[in-house]
Amino acid sequence: MLTIGDNRRVRSRAPLRLGLAGGGTDVSPYSDDFGGSVLNATINLYAYANIEILPEGQVTFEAMDLDKRQTFSLDQVAGAECDLVLHSGTYNRIMREYNEGKPIPMRITTHSDAPMGSGLGSSSAMVVALLSAFVELFKLPLGEYDVARLAYDIERVDLRMQGGKQDQYAATFGGFNFMEFYRDRVIVNPLRIKAETIAELNYNLLLFYLGTSRLSSEIIDAQIKNVQAKKSKPIEAMHRLKEQAVLQKEAILRGNLREFGRLLGYGWESKKQMSDKISNPMIDGVYGRCVELGALGVKVSGAGGGGFMMIYCDGHSKYKIMEGLKGLAGELVKFQFVKDGAGAWPMQKE
Repeated sequence: MLTIGDNRRVRSRAPLRLGLAGGGTDVSPYSDDFGGSVLNATINLYAYANIEILPEGQVTFEAMDLDKRQTFSLDQVAGAECDLVLHSGTYNRIMREYNEGKPIPMRITTHSDAPMGSGLGSSSAMVVALLSAFVELFKLPLGEYDVARLAYDIERVDLRMQGGKQDQYAATFGGFNFMEFYRDRVIVNPLRIKAETIAELNYNLLLFYLGTSRLSSEIIDAQIKNVQAKKSKPIEAMHRLKEQAVLQKEAILRGNLREFGRLLGYGWESKKQMSDKISNPMIDGVYGRCVELGALGVKVSGAGGGGFMMIYCDGHSKYKIMEGLKGLAGELVKFQFVKDGAGAWPMQKE
């Protein structure tokens, strides 16, 4: 049974991530059959969660950025239909697994620096932030691998949301990581990258927001069906993406960022072979314009269809590309890489 201590209000955050290479190879059944490899890095955009124990017998879920709020009585919350499925799914899993299914009155409030469908792993980061808050509140004995795996189970098993495994582990661990995915285990390899390499990568990599993708679940579903049907073209494309992740890891560890940029574009060309929904005329137009202005590599972060586009350029072409993007639909977003993963802390008393 859970014990409520003196600290009755906690806050947490989990970073969003850029999928630099290998995205899609972390999705079952490909990762089960062939093993997946992914290179990702967390940035200073976050998912936030606040939990406050309440005296009255209600549970309230609120997403401030979505302007949604729902309240349930304790005898309703476990089986109620809820629009805020990440909130209710995480709450109910914690109550079921650690409190014998007995609900505890509380208010759970969240917001995110990027919307779901943006390609930055925001949904998984939100679940990780929620779990981190519960770990802090109830002092649960969960390490980083435990939190990431539980977040994966909540999304993919409990809530039946399509997707891979990398997002939960990126949000939990933070930093630059090379991740390996197999049927029954995940290995997170933190990369020791020189500070000057990260600074140069931060300077040369632009992040351009195309708008939220509403096709990510369709793209992932198509990818799963292609692997199940053993279609050679998509599977071979995923083999190349896995190879790209290894090569891009080596390039960034050596500080060879021109090769890093070239591989970014190579990965995008391979990724487009996985589904005809991954790109579209808008994405192709931005891609073509960036290459025309001197970009060394361009790739969409996440499943595709929209979201955030990463544009790697050298210092000489950066300003020209930034000016060229001003006339296109979308917006440049400033960011910095961060090394810390999810964390939680007590909120100050009012």
